[in-house]
Amino acid sequence: MEAQVTKASVSPSPWSPASDASDVVKGIHAMLHPRNIVLVGATDKPGNYAERIWNNLVKYGYEGGLYPVNAKREAIWGITCYKDFASLPEKPDHVLVLVPARFAVQVIRDAAAAGARSATIVTSGFSELQDEESQKLAAELQQAVRETGLAVTGPNCLGNLSAGEKLFTNIDDRVVTMEQGAVAIAGQSGAIVMAIRQALEDRGVGVGYMVTTGNEAGLETPDLMRYFAADPSIRVIVVYLEGVRNTKAFRDACKVARAASKPVIALKLGASEGGRAAAMAHTGALAGSIETFDAIATREGVIRVRGLDELIETTECFVHAAVPKADRLAAVTLSGGKRGLLIDAFHAAGLNFAPLSKHVSGELAKMLGPGSIVGNPLDAGFAAVVDPSVYMKSIKLMIDDPDIDVVIIDAELPKAPHELRERNLRIVDGMASRAGKPVIYISAMSIGFTEFTKGLRKSLPHIAVMQGLDRAVTAIKSLLDYARLRKEVPDIVSGSKASARAVLEKTLREAQGAALDEVASKKLLKAYGIPISKEGIAPTPAEAIKLAKQIGFPVVAKVVSAEILHKSDIGGVVLNLNSVAEVKKAFNDITARVKRLKGKPKLDGILIAQQVKADLELLVGASLDAEMGPVVLFGTGGIDIELLKDVALAGAPLDEAEARALIGRTKAGVKMAGYRGRPALHQASAVKALVGLSNLIADAGDRIASIDINPFLINPKTGVAVDALIVLNNAAAKRAARH
Repeated sequence: MEAQVTKASVSPSPWSPASDASDVVKGIHAMLHPRNIVLVGATDKPGNYAERIWNNLVKYGYEGGLYPVNAKREAIWGITCYKDFASLPEKPDHVLVLVPARFAVQVIRDAAAAGARSATIVTSGFSELQDEESQKLAAELQQAVRETGLAVTGPNCLGNLSAGEKLFTNIDDRVVTMEQGAVAIAGQSGAIVMAIRQALEDRGVGVGYMVTTGNEAGLETPDLMRYFAADPSIRVIVVYLEGVRNTKAFRDACKVARAASKPVIALKLGASEGGRAAAMAHTGALAGSIETFDAIATREGVIRVRGLDELIETTECFVHAAVPKADRLAAVTLSGGKRGLLIDAFHAAGLNFAPLSKHVSGELAKMLGPGSIVGNPLDAGFAAVVDPSVYMKSIKLMIDDPDIDVVIIDAELPKAPHELRERNLRIVDGMASRAGKPVIYISAMSIGFTEFTKGLRKSLPHIAVMQGLDRAVTAIKSLLDYARLRKEVPDIVSGSKASARAVLEKTLREAQGAALDEVASKKLLKAYGIPISKEGIAPTPAEAIKLAKQIGFPVVAKVVSAEILHKSDIGGVVLNLNSVAEVKKAFNDITARVKRLKGKPKLDGILIAQQVKADLELLVGASLDAEMGPVVLFGTGGIDIELLKDVALAGAPLDEAEARALIGRTKAGVKMAGYRGRPALHQASAVKALVGLSNLIADAGDRIASIDINPFLINPKTGVAVDALIVLNNAAAKRAARH
């Protein structure tokens, strides 16, 4: 029998969590830096997961103890096989669970009792399946993880990588470079996470950690994000998300990463059907989970990418490009055609090249000679043919110029040794290191890296090397957007008054049906400081006439029924009523239309409201997203809302500055500022409405599904809500009432 593959302990990690770190962070550290690894369910059946993981651990030279466990075997893979935890030569530390699902729960309990600190459950057959037995096993596993306190990844995952420890508890048989890289990856799909790691390695970008979280019965992706944020060896955190299970935990983890100046680059699956189905108002139809994820996660410093190629380019950019001070771009190319491509691509992304300073322009004019065109981007191609030093001198001028924040160079890395190009690249890398600003090489097309290219790339740590112009521009825009964020953003809590919250509780307690009628909705909105038009509800034509006289003509007549969600669709709104006769006719016409409707909806009366002169109709709304929680919407309102979709979203609650920023992201906001010489509209009323609405949806928890104020009418002197619909989450409201 060959010598036993064991070692009592490994060298201490260069970093360890502080003594006051959370138990979760300490548990993850134990998982990624274990003293030993125990494979429970070891078998030498060819091609099985246990053997593939064992081979990787041996191949890459993991230095801790390695112990296979199988009660039916005395030897396996040429070494001793142990029957249980008690027979091991030392306490188990990290346990790989490879037994069938029905045995996994007991293995977790036994491992914890034997002294293990962490586990990875590779086994599948839990919550990913829909049968009753699998769901029961999943619940039992979650309970075991909670009770034992083990740091557990999985089940249904493919293992992890900790490059500094030469630990690869993974089934992947592709070559892995065991170097402590600056990127950490976590995600629910093992195949996608492994593909990301491989693609980054192929580009010469080192991955320090890779964790596949599977069904997340224990550790979830936000837990890993917090750990990576604390590890000083990591600069960029990459996550693949199939869903956000705990919104608060995710947002808190994002805040921790942002405070540590570590961008989170996220690839997330599509929109939430549950979020859309829950909403019956316009607001809910417009708020899909991807849009809501962007609204909330971007606020916390997350960069969401749309695909794997974009993820690789963005990661490359953030790993090797310093965060710029501002967005003044400059570029050097050797081709007039590529100069044009650069201008077009950056302009399409809303980015433009800054005018060069007088100093740089003057120096370039001297180098390029009489009649030359000095511009940004700079086409140095013709001059460089005459004098090759012009190229490098131009780059140096731009890197050294304090009025330029980002320097872009149109070039790709060589595929084979090339003395001049290699020398120039190393000179530029040194310049970038000293300048502390982003210097980014862009290849207009994707070009494969040879082994020589990968090695050269690794020797240039201070420059980003990007492929594909459009993807590169997107990544650079993300870098600039990230630079604009404040490093730390204080938690914004609801600023509502106790009196407003009292009205909310009373309204929800007394609510009947799926939605509040317009009168009840507006009463609640008014309590939260949202401007409301003058109005009253009339049970009879005579009362309607009386209200119209009190309010003053012209007025509007609208149906009031919690069972009619969109009044205009059934002819339930009549505008421009300028006389007693018109009010009486409108009352009778609306009443008759309601009586003809199928289902005979209950009519609570006719609302007589002030008709407000509007220069612009706005949508102000809020929705409870199934994944990300409460979100506020703002944009152009009225009957064309679905057609125009001029809507921006933000997480709730908002402060006034965030409300103004939200308005500024829409075309409606441009119009409100005084578009094409027109007078500016009353933005303060819209800000007040957004802040109040955001406080309301935040205070409601999960009891309100959506709030729709459409339209919110605004003119230069005022802005008021003239229509409102609040859709309830009845199940949540009833649950709260019982408690």
